[in-house]
Amino acid sequence: MLSDIEIANAANLHRITDVARDALGIDEQHLVPYGHHKAKVDLTYLATLEDRPTGRLILMTALSPTPAGEGKTTTTVGLTDALHSLGHRSIACLREPSMGPVFGMKGGAAGGGYAQVVPMSDINLHFTGDFAAIAAAHNLLSALIDNHVHHGNALDIDVRSVSWKRVIDLNDRALRDLVVGLGGVANGFPREDGFDIVVASELMAIFCLTESWSDLKRRIGDIVIGYTRDKRPVTARDLQANGAMTVLLRDALAPNLVQTLEHAPAFVHGGPFANIAHGCSSVVATRAALRLADYVVTEAGFGADLGAEKFVDIKCRKSGLRPDIAVVVATVRALKYHGGVPVVDLQTEDLPAVEAGMANLSRHLHNIRDVYGIPCVVAINRFPSDTDKEIDTVVRRVAAEGVNAYPATHFADGGVGAEDLAKGVLEALDEPSAGSFSFTYDDGLSLTEKVETVARRLYGAAGVTWDTKARRLLARIEDDGYGSLPVCIAKTQYSFSTDTALRGAPTGHTVHVREVRLSAGAGFVVVVCGEVMTMPGLPKGPASAHIDLTDDGQILGLS
Repeated sequence: MLSDIEIANAANLHRITDVARDALGIDEQHLVPYGHHKAKVDLTYLATLEDRPTGRLILMTALSPTPAGEGKTTTTVGLTDALHSLGHRSIACLREPSMGPVFGMKGGAAGGGYAQVVPMSDINLHFTGDFAAIAAAHNLLSALIDNHVHHGNALDIDVRSVSWKRVIDLNDRALRDLVVGLGGVANGFPREDGFDIVVASELMAIFCLTESWSDLKRRIGDIVIGYTRDKRPVTARDLQANGAMTVLLRDALAPNLVQTLEHAPAFVHGGPFANIAHGCSSVVATRAALRLADYVVTEAGFGADLGAEKFVDIKCRKSGLRPDIAVVVATVRALKYHGGVPVVDLQTEDLPAVEAGMANLSRHLHNIRDVYGIPCVVAINRFPSDTDKEIDTVVRRVAAEGVNAYPATHFADGGVGAEDLAKGVLEALDEPSAGSFSFTYDDGLSLTEKVETVARRLYGAAGVTWDTKARRLLARIEDDGYGSLPVCIAKTQYSFSTDTALRGAPTGHTVHVREVRLSAGAGFVVVVCGEVMTMPGLPKGPASAHIDLTDDGQILGLS
């Protein structure tokens, strides 16, 4: 079989103006083209759609990810293509890939095989420049902070309290902690600083939760960058930074329209990671898609304990959006891994391991139905090594949970390989819901109680422990009036616990909070747990070693 990049390079793409017109009814005058195959949809046009009825929102999530890969984005694209081929007006809403994982370990995020969004190389690299705009706006605020201190510090900022780091859209562990302002008086005051990856920036979260330029400017103004020497919060508005930062993001806020290999439309916009941020594409894109299509398939990052939880407790809480159904992606390989099988042995049939690994999927299904109150189906993303007995075991075990499971072969077969899944989703949408949508915790709980509720209800933890510094900052955040905000828990994606080695569905473990960050503009409090990093590092053998450019301009090695 051809590689992902070979399939993408061989694709016959339609002009994006034709995709917009034929699939969504958008005239060319409402597009801002970036070449022939990608475009932004004008925000002023989208504002005219507010009175339209909305479509059905399908949330794509998954069991806890494994090193073998599960294909959640691939399944999002495959389901969108299947709905499209069945004659329904459908659209995918995906996050933009970060170049950190593209050149690191995970690879790109445009799907795979014959279920991709294209142009794949553009999407995985610079795309329409949104991430560059977010990085520029973020780093402008960083520069303004140090400039203010250099020129007299009229706000009396305690430089030891400055929490606003700089960002770059690459994995670079050497930038996690550093000192700026060295070299003498002309270079400012020396202080400890560091870099996060762009997708961990509060500005990325703001970008994905805002709905207009005015809302964007207000949220940016609310960013707390640190404290004065008498312990008062200092905001971006105090530094008169929010206007200029909004200008840098003006064009980026319009959603990016591309297409699948089968010419179904897709919005690819915004890109916070779910293990260190809130893991959802933009509200602007989701809202627009619901007014333009009958079925919107959107993904939330990693497993349902991370992306789906944050979709519910942050994105839905802030926007009023509500998913009509969730699709949980599972693979035989992932179930065997959670059942204790090493990665090198995942292609060998092992029914007892499949049975054992079902504990992980079962907990995710419980959380989605009984905690979030969202009806669901399971998509079994089938790999060539999966045996019929293994697939039958998964279908049977999922049915015992009261949920239908549908094997799908969209990676190899495109949309037709996900038609059974699409029909199953449509049938489930027609059934009356047994539950009602709910958040994991109430706004009125303290921040500590919110973290403990997530840890116990979703992760199966016995409790939460806190670094002294983190608990002290949490108390300050509540004293400053931010206690009603939701929490965004940053932890490993590979386990319900904070220990990547604990597979399956562990119970009785302890969630340890290392760090707390206030994201006042985004409207949540980030709680950093275990060893998770907001600036990832590159692996020993980074993917960049296999990426190259031919003499005729073809990009090789992207995946």
